[in-house]
Amino acid sequence: MIELKLLSDFPQEIIALDEVGRSPLSGPVVIGAVRVMIHSAEELGLLVRSLRRNGVKDSKMLTHEHREELLQKFKAPVLNYREKRSFVWKGLEVQYVTWEMDHVIIDNENIFQASMRGMKEAAEFLASEDKSRTTVLIDGQSKLRWSGEPHPWREIPIVKGDAKSPLIGLASIIAKEKRDAFMREMHLLYPQYGFDSNFGYPTPFHRKAIEEHGPCLIHRKSFGKVKEFVVE
Repeated sequence: MIELKLLSDFPQEIIALDEVGRSPLSGPVVIGAVRVMIHSAEELGLLVRSLRRNGVKDSKMLTHEHREELLQKFKAPVLNYREKRSFVWKGLEVQYVTWEMDHVIIDNENIFQASMRGMKEAAEFLASEDKSRTTVLIDGQSKLRWSGEPHPWREIPIVKGDAKSPLIGLASIIAKEKRDAFMREMHLLYPQYGFDSNFGYPTPFHRKAIEEHGPCLIHRKSFGKVKEFVVE
Protein backbone atom coordinates (compact mmCIF):
# COMPACT_ATOMS: atom_id res chain seq x y z
CA MET A 1 0.00 0.00 0.00
CA ILE A 2 1.46 3.29 -1.12
CA GLU A 3 0.54 5.09 2.12
CA LEU A 4 3.15 3.01 3.97
CA LYS A 5 5.88 4.18 1.57
CA LEU A 6 4.92 7.86 1.58
CA LEU A 7 4.02 8.51 5.22
CA SER A 8 6.42 8.06 8.12
CA ASP A 9 6.09 11.03 10.49
CA PHE A 10 3.37 10.50 13.08
CA PRO A 11 0.97 11.53 14.52
CA GLN A 12 -0.52 12.66 11.24
CA GLU A 13 -3.89 13.72 9.88
CA ILE A 14 -4.43 12.09 6.50
CA ILE A 15 -7.05 13.30 4.03
CA ALA A 16 -7.60 11.30 0.82
CA LEU A 17 -9.38 12.82 -2.19
CA ASP A 18 -10.84 11.52 -5.42
CA GLU A 19 -13.40 12.75 -7.90
CA VAL A 20 -15.94 11.01 -10.10
CA GLY A 21 -17.61 12.43 -13.17
CA ARG A 22 -15.11 14.46 -15.19
CA SER A 23 -16.05 13.05 -18.59
CA PRO A 24 -19.88 12.84 -18.50
CA LEU A 25 -21.93 15.23 -20.59
CA SER A 26 -24.34 15.93 -17.74
CA GLY A 27 -24.55 16.18 -13.99
CA PRO A 28 -22.01 17.21 -11.38
CA VAL A 29 -18.46 16.19 -10.72
CA VAL A 30 -18.50 14.66 -7.23
CA ILE A 31 -15.57 14.60 -4.83
CA GLY A 32 -15.15 12.00 -2.13
CA ALA A 33 -12.97 12.98 0.83
CA VAL A 34 -11.85 10.68 3.65
CA ARG A 35 -10.05 11.83 6.80
CA VAL A 36 -8.32 9.79 9.52
CA MET A 37 -5.93 10.66 12.35
CA ILE A 38 -3.03 8.19 12.49
CA HIS A 39 -0.63 7.91 15.43
CA SER A 40 1.86 5.31 14.21
CA ALA A 41 3.04 3.38 11.17
CA GLU A 42 1.59 0.23 12.72
CA GLU A 43 -1.83 1.87 13.04
CA LEU A 44 -1.71 3.04 9.42
CA GLY A 45 -0.65 -0.40 8.22
CA LEU A 46 -3.46 -2.10 10.11
CA LEU A 47 -6.03 0.27 8.59
CA VAL A 48 -4.95 0.23 4.94
CA ARG A 49 -4.30 -3.52 4.86
CA SER A 50 -7.74 -4.16 6.33
CA LEU A 51 -9.38 -1.88 3.76
CA ARG A 52 -7.58 -3.71 0.97
CA ARG A 53 -8.43 -7.17 2.33
CA ASN A 54 -12.08 -6.15 2.48
CA GLY A 55 -12.04 -5.23 -1.21
CA VAL A 56 -11.48 -1.46 -1.25
CA LYS A 57 -9.95 -0.39 -4.56
CA ASP A 58 -10.66 1.85 -7.54
CA SER A 59 -14.45 2.28 -7.64
CA LYS A 60 -14.47 1.71 -11.42
CA MET A 61 -13.30 -1.86 -10.80
CA LEU A 62 -16.26 -2.64 -8.54
CA THR A 63 -19.91 -3.22 -9.34
CA HIS A 64 -22.60 -1.10 -7.72
CA GLU A 65 -23.58 -4.11 -5.61
CA HIS A 66 -20.02 -4.58 -4.36
CA ARG A 67 -19.59 -0.87 -3.56
CA GLU A 68 -22.91 -0.87 -1.72
CA GLU A 69 -21.93 -4.00 0.22
CA LEU A 70 -18.64 -2.40 1.29
CA LEU A 71 -20.31 0.76 2.54
CA GLN A 72 -22.87 -1.29 4.45
CA LYS A 73 -20.04 -3.28 6.05
CA PHE A 74 -18.35 -0.05 7.14
CA LYS A 75 -21.70 1.40 8.28
CA ALA A 76 -20.95 4.34 6.01
CA PRO A 77 -24.16 5.53 4.32
CA VAL A 78 -23.72 8.12 1.58
CA LEU A 79 -26.44 10.67 2.20
CA ASN A 80 -26.40 14.42 1.61
CA TYR A 81 -23.70 16.43 -0.09
CA ARG A 82 -21.48 18.46 2.25
CA GLU A 83 -22.56 16.49 5.31
CA LYS A 84 -19.73 15.13 7.46
CA ARG A 85 -20.22 11.49 8.44
CA SER A 86 -17.99 8.98 10.22
CA PHE A 87 -17.57 5.31 11.03
CA VAL A 88 -15.13 3.38 13.19
CA TRP A 89 -12.86 0.77 11.61
CA LYS A 90 -10.02 -1.04 13.37
CA GLY A 91 -10.48 1.31 16.31
CA LEU A 92 -10.04 4.45 14.20
CA GLU A 93 -12.63 7.09 13.41
CA VAL A 94 -12.85 7.55 9.65
CA GLN A 95 -14.61 10.77 8.62
CA TYR A 96 -15.91 11.33 5.11
CA VAL A 97 -17.88 13.76 2.99
CA THR A 98 -19.10 14.11 -0.60
CA TRP A 99 -18.79 17.45 -2.36
CA GLU A 100 -20.53 18.32 -5.62
CA MET A 101 -19.60 20.88 -8.27
CA ASP A 102 -22.64 21.16 -10.49
CA HIS A 103 -23.00 21.65 -14.25
CA VAL A 104 -23.22 25.45 -13.88
CA ILE A 105 -19.88 25.64 -12.06
CA ILE A 106 -18.34 23.27 -14.60
CA ASP A 107 -19.56 25.40 -17.52
CA ASN A 108 -18.34 28.60 -15.86
CA GLU A 109 -14.93 27.37 -14.70
CA ASN A 110 -14.13 24.29 -16.86
CA ILE A 111 -14.08 20.74 -15.57
CA PHE A 112 -10.46 20.75 -14.33
CA GLN A 113 -10.80 23.94 -12.30
CA ALA A 114 -14.16 22.83 -10.90
CA SER A 115 -12.69 19.48 -9.84
CA MET A 116 -9.65 21.08 -8.21
CA ARG A 117 -11.78 23.64 -6.36
CA GLY A 118 -14.17 20.95 -5.15
CA MET A 119 -11.32 18.83 -3.80
CA LYS A 120 -9.77 21.85 -2.08
CA GLU A 121 -13.09 22.78 -0.44
CA ALA A 122 -13.79 19.20 0.67
CA ALA A 123 -10.31 18.88 2.21
CA GLU A 124 -10.68 22.20 4.03
CA PHE A 125 -14.08 21.06 5.34
CA LEU A 126 -12.63 17.91 6.93
CA ALA A 127 -9.24 19.22 8.04
CA SER A 128 -8.53 20.14 11.63
CA GLU A 129 -7.69 23.73 12.55
CA ASP A 130 -4.01 22.89 13.04
CA LYS A 131 -2.85 21.69 9.62
CA SER A 132 0.85 21.47 10.46
CA ARG A 133 0.62 17.67 10.57
CA THR A 134 -1.88 17.25 7.73
CA THR A 135 -1.09 15.33 4.54
CA VAL A 136 -3.55 15.37 1.64
CA LEU A 137 -3.40 12.46 -0.81
CA ILE A 138 -4.84 13.42 -4.21
CA ASP A 139 -5.79 11.09 -7.03
CA GLY A 140 -4.06 12.36 -10.18
CA GLN A 141 -0.95 14.31 -11.03
CA SER A 142 -1.88 17.84 -9.93
CA LYS A 143 -1.71 19.58 -6.58
CA LEU A 144 -4.65 21.71 -5.48
CA ARG A 145 -4.80 25.32 -6.68
CA TRP A 146 -4.17 28.09 -4.15
CA SER A 147 -3.85 31.26 -6.30
CA GLY A 148 -0.39 32.08 -5.05
CA GLU A 149 -1.20 31.38 -1.40
CA PRO A 150 1.08 28.99 0.51
CA HIS A 151 -0.32 25.50 0.88
CA PRO A 152 -1.52 25.00 4.47
CA TRP A 153 -0.61 21.31 4.41
CA ARG A 154 1.55 18.75 2.64
CA GLU A 155 0.05 17.53 -0.65
CA ILE A 156 0.93 14.33 -2.50
CA PRO A 157 -0.62 13.75 -5.94
CA ILE A 158 -0.68 10.04 -6.84
CA VAL A 159 -1.28 8.96 -10.44
CA LYS A 160 -3.84 6.13 -10.39
CA GLY A 161 -4.14 6.80 -6.69
CA ASP A 162 -7.55 5.15 -6.47
CA ALA A 163 -5.88 1.84 -7.40
CA LYS A 164 -2.70 2.32 -5.35
CA SER A 165 -4.08 3.81 -2.14
CA PRO A 166 -6.89 2.14 -0.15
CA LEU A 167 -7.76 5.50 1.41
CA ILE A 168 -8.14 7.17 -1.99
CA GLY A 169 -9.98 4.05 -3.18
CA LEU A 170 -12.46 4.48 -0.33
CA ALA A 171 -12.95 8.13 -1.30
CA SER A 172 -13.60 7.06 -4.90
CA ILE A 173 -16.21 4.49 -3.80
CA ILE A 174 -18.05 7.08 -1.71
CA ALA A 175 -18.00 9.61 -4.56
CA LYS A 176 -19.11 7.06 -7.16
CA GLU A 177 -22.06 5.83 -5.11
CA LYS A 178 -23.24 9.38 -4.40
CA ARG A 179 -22.99 10.53 -8.01
CA ASP A 180 -24.67 7.42 -9.40
CA ALA A 181 -27.53 7.79 -6.91
CA PHE A 182 -28.00 11.41 -7.99
CA MET A 183 -28.08 10.47 -11.67
CA ARG A 184 -30.67 7.75 -11.00
CA GLU A 185 -32.81 10.45 -9.39
CA MET A 186 -32.32 12.64 -12.48
CA HIS A 187 -33.50 9.76 -14.66
CA LEU A 188 -36.93 10.10 -13.05
CA LEU A 189 -37.07 13.71 -14.29
CA TYR A 190 -35.41 13.15 -17.68
CA PRO A 191 -36.01 9.49 -18.64
CA GLN A 192 -35.32 10.11 -22.33
CA TYR A 193 -31.55 10.28 -21.73
CA GLY A 194 -31.08 6.96 -19.93
CA PHE A 195 -29.28 8.44 -16.92
CA ASP A 196 -30.11 5.35 -14.85
CA SER A 197 -27.72 3.30 -16.98
CA ASN A 198 -25.22 5.73 -18.54
CA PHE A 199 -25.02 8.14 -15.56
CA GLY A 200 -24.44 11.02 -17.97
CA TYR A 201 -21.48 9.47 -19.78
CA PRO A 202 -21.34 9.91 -23.58
CA THR A 203 -22.75 6.56 -24.68
CA PRO A 204 -24.19 6.27 -28.21
CA PHE A 205 -27.71 6.18 -26.72
CA HIS A 206 -27.07 9.33 -24.69
CA ARG A 207 -25.56 11.23 -27.63
CA LYS A 208 -28.48 10.23 -29.84
CA ALA A 209 -30.97 11.39 -27.18
CA ILE A 210 -29.28 14.81 -27.06
CA GLU A 211 -29.55 15.07 -30.85
CA GLU A 212 -33.25 14.18 -30.74
CA HIS A 213 -34.40 16.06 -27.62
CA GLY A 214 -31.73 18.70 -27.10
CA PRO A 215 -29.93 19.18 -23.77
CA CYS A 216 -31.81 19.20 -20.48
CA LEU A 217 -31.24 21.42 -17.46
CA ILE A 218 -28.30 19.41 -16.05
CA HIS A 219 -26.32 18.98 -19.28
CA ARG A 220 -22.88 20.61 -19.44
CA LYS A 221 -23.49 23.09 -22.20
CA SER A 222 -19.80 23.91 -22.68
CA PHE A 223 -19.00 20.29 -23.62
CA GLY A 224 -18.67 19.00 -27.16
CA LYS A 225 -21.62 16.79 -28.20
CA VAL A 226 -23.84 19.13 -26.14
CA LYS A 227 -23.03 22.74 -27.02
CA GLU A 228 -23.88 22.31 -30.70
CA PHE A 229 -27.45 21.44 -29.69
CA VAL A 230 -27.96 24.32 -27.27
CA VAL A 231 -30.75 26.66 -28.38
CA GLU A 232 -30.34 30.17 -26.96
